[in-house]
Amino acid sequence: MSYLVKHLNTGWEVDQEIVREEERLVIIRFGHDWDTTCMQMDEVLVSVAETIKNFAVTYLVDISKVPDFNTMYELYDPCTVMFFYRNKHILIDLGTGNNNKINWALNNKQEFIDIVETVFRGARKGRGLVISPKDYSTKYRY
Repeated sequence: MSYLVKHLNTGWEVDQEIVREEERLVIIRFGHDWDTTCMQMDEVLVSVAETIKNFAVTYLVDISKVPDFNTMYELYDPCTVMFFYRNKHILIDLGTGNNNKINWALNNKQEFIDIVETVFRGARKGRGLVISPKDYSTKYRY
């Protein structure tokens, strides 16, 4: 599914897309196209693209081709999704302790749409940290 989403092949392209977009949320999936976790996340990204196109735009970045952001954003997980709005990294509290990014594949399309809407609304209000509509902590999972 990754061939349906625009790839950014250099660090300059990534920076330009983050800086250029003034009105919409920029969602970037860092990872590898061949990784199964990324494949699952890409499937969700492609399926919700039409729904969120008015307030968000999605890009993919291969972390082995573009290693510029690996240490800056601590991209050590197989799949990482990050949000940017008006050249600012938007943090999201998912209950996992890591507020910088989503580092697992979401399988539910509606959950992802809810997260994107929450991040967009909070970012538009000027918030740098938004709270997820669902708590993803593993504390209560059995």
